[in-house]
Amino acid sequence: MIDPRWVFVSAVLGMAGSVRYAFAIVRGTVRPNLVTWSLWAAVPLIAFSAQLDSGVGLPAVQTLVAGAGPLVVVVTGVCTRRNLARLGAFDLACAVAACAALGVWLGLGEAALAVVFAVVADAAAALPTVVKAWRDPASENLLFYVLVGTGATVTLLTITSWSPAAWAFAAYVLTLSVSLVAIVSGRRRALRYA
Repeated sequence: MIDPRWVFVSAVLGMAGSVRYAFAIVRGTVRPNLVTWSLWAAVPLIAFSAQLDSGVGLPAVQTLVAGAGPLVVVVTGVCTRRNLARLGAFDLACAVAACAALGVWLGLGEAALAVVFAVVADAAAALPTVVKAWRDPASENLLFYVLVGTGATVTLLTITSWSPAAWAFAAYVLTLSVSLVAIVSGRRRALRYA
């Protein structure tokens, strides 16, 4: 394990990725799905509260930034009106699933289990962006996912307690980031040679 204070490096990487994504929105080179990004802001901020309640400590910083960064993206997307605002049945179904998981989580009142439900809610929220990344990989910013995934890796390396409340959210963020990097880069390559 590395020094737990390295989690601040993770936080800087995550916020740098979000700010870069926000600048890409302003330039018109990316289009965030507001269902995903709104839930990506809400779920980690609630998970952060649960982690504080569980006494997780410094690894919770990565979860805080995982919510604050997407909030910057949402505000930028709404203010510039450069977002994927067309909501289809799939987007709404994912939003309902994420909100249901959040509701179950908040209703349980048990912080350790709450983090697991936060992961489920966040994964449901990610589905519209995963689909969008597959269909239109140019609408995504690859560096954002690389930075966030790197930050999650740093957070995992700082963990001293292996209770799910401490590691589950960071492991999920790493898995999602690696998946989206693979989808976006693979699809861009495939479309280029098609």
